[in-house]
Amino acid sequence: MPSSQSIPHINTSVNPDFLWLHLRDLPYFRSMVRAVEARFYQEIDLPAPTLDVGCGDGHFASVTFNRKLEVGLDPWQGPLQKALRLNAYHGLVLADGAHAPFPKGIFASAVSNSVLEHIPHVGDVLAETARLLMPGAPFIFCVPNHQFLSALSVSSTCDRIGLRPLGNAYRSFFNRISRHQHCDPPEIWQARLESAGFRLERWWHYFSPQALHWVEWGHYFGLPSLICHWLFGKWILVPQKWNLAWIDSMIRRFYEQDPKCEQGVYTFYIARRN
Repeated sequence: MPSSQSIPHINTSVNPDFLWLHLRDLPYFRSMVRAVEARFYQEIDLPAPTLDVGCGDGHFASVTFNRKLEVGLDPWQGPLQKALRLNAYHGLVLADGAHAPFPKGIFASAVSNSVLEHIPHVGDVLAETARLLMPGAPFIFCVPNHQFLSALSVSSTCDRIGLRPLGNAYRSFFNRISRHQHCDPPEIWQARLESAGFRLERWWHYFSPQALHWVEWGHYFGLPSLICHWLFGKWILVPQKWNLAWIDSMIRRFYEQDPKCEQGVYTFYIARRN
């Protein structure tokens, strides 16, 4: 099993303020996770051309990478229309990740940021990603792991006071609203990768249970952002620092803390095409 200790050194003093770049456009609980992930990519080489598997609305790519990625692929037309406006990709493709309209070995790298956990047929998507990559090409992705559900605050409280069935019901509920199909440990992802034609080089857990509690409750306290999105097509109506300073001050410690966390509820993977 590849080591979980090889974590890139992250120098926040030379990187952009990814927390603010996400917070001005997204609900705070999404910003917390995406900002931490954006920092990891700053120490990773992504040779062109790069494929983004499950690019969504393109927001993450638009603030994370210092160049336009070559292709963003997603099965949903609505998010791709938003990605087109953000201009984060040279090209956008409407397709299922298991059936991409490209020849074999055309890409030199691929990323998939917090996407694979939502895909029921994830093995097919991994196999197709491997088909599209050149031999030796890196594939970078991140997903929630096996510690995610057990770290939720409501279910943990239920367990402590002897209401484990209620805790289990809450875990199922939160997993459903998060649209998670897979919350698995590294061993399972390694087996999937190897079956698809990859070798796993490095992985690490990140995002502490304490940080997850803020994300968890943000799903409920973020209702005003959801209403704003329905009415105006944007999550944050006034994306100014004076308006968001209060939430920034409350969550910034989770962004600036050491990303290594053995109890972390997400895992970041670096694999390579055989």
